Amino acid sequence: MSRSSQTTRVLVVEDDADIAMLLARSLTRAGFGVDQISSGADVLPTLRRGLPDLLLLDLMLPGVDGIEICRALRADPSTAALPIIMLTARAEESDRIVGLELGADDYITKPFSPNEVVARVRALLRRTTRPEGRSRLTHGAIVMDIERHLVTVNDAEIHLTAKEFLLLQYLLEHPGRVLSRDLLLSDVWGYSYTGGTRTVDVHIRRLREKLPALADTIETIKQFGYRLLEPGA
Repeated sequence: MSRSSQTTRVLVVEDDADIAMLLARSLTRAGFGVDQISSGADVLPTLRRGLPDLLLLDLMLPGVDGIEICRALRADPSTAALPIIMLTARAEESDRIVGLELGADDYITKPFSPNEVVARVRALLRRTTRPEGRSRLTHGAIVMDIERHLVTVNDAEIHLTAKEFLLLQYLLEHPGRVLSRDLLLSDVWGYSYTGGTRTVDVHIRRLREKLPALADTIETIKQFGYRLLEPGA
C-alpha cells in the first residue's frame, strides 16, 4: 500500500493495476492523499489500522468482493458512516441497486472519466465534512447532531451511512416541503447524477427501515418525490 502525506485520504481498492494507477494519479493531482490495495481480503485489516476519509471500492475483487466488504463495513458501528463509492463494470440497474441497498453512497460504472470520479469524491466529501445551517435538528424522538454526525432516537444511537445522514438532514431542514427526486439528487448528491432517481427511493426506504418513526411521516408523492410531515400529522 502506498500513502501520500495529504490530509484528506482516499483508499482505492481496485485489482486492475492500470485502473488503480489512473485513479491514484487523478486523485493525487486533485490534492487527495491516496492509499491503494488490490485484494478484498486486505480491506478490513487496512481499515483497522486507520480509517480514510472515503473508500473507492471495486465491486469485483479477488478473495472478498465489494458486496461482502460493504456489508461488513455497514454492520460495524466504527465504519457505518464511512463514505463509500463503488466502482463496477456492471451497468445493469439491478447491480447498482444491490450496492446501494448494502449502503454504498454512490456508484460509478466503468469505463468512467477520471474527472467524473474526482467530482463525485469531492461532492461526497464536501457534504460529509461541512456542517451547514443549524447544528441540531429534531423530528419527534429523532435528534440529529450535525457537528458530531450523530443521530439518536430516545438517546439510542442510530447508525446511518454518509448519504443516509445527508438525506435525513435535508428532509429535516425542509419539513412540509414537497421535494422532487431530481431536487434531492441535485442538492444531496451534489452533481448531475446519472444513476437514475431509483437511488433516492432506495435511500428513503433505508431511512424508513432504520428510523421507523419516519415510516408514517415521509410521505411519498406519486411519480414526483417525497415530503416530510410533522410527527403525528
